[in-house]
Amino acid sequence: MAARCQLTGAQPGFGNTISHSHRRTPRRFDPNIQSKRYWLPSEGRHVRLTLSARAVKTIDTIGIEAAVARIRARGQKV
Repeated sequence: MAARCQLTGAQPGFGNTISHSHRRTPRRFDPNIQSKRYWLPSEGRHVRLTLSARAVKTIDTIGIEAAVARIRARGQKV
């Protein structure tokens, strides 16, 4: 599963871990990606989405229909 949110586009960020002696080693900041299944009433079927935790809260606010419309506007298949 790719570490990328279908709704917000959140993806890993890259940076450095800095030790006490100030040595830098590369690291990766992964978003909190979850796989969620939603009922899509307009199509009469379930859709499985790969979402960040923030996107799950966004769907709770705007609704699944509006969220799927945003995903399709970005050119992604649902």
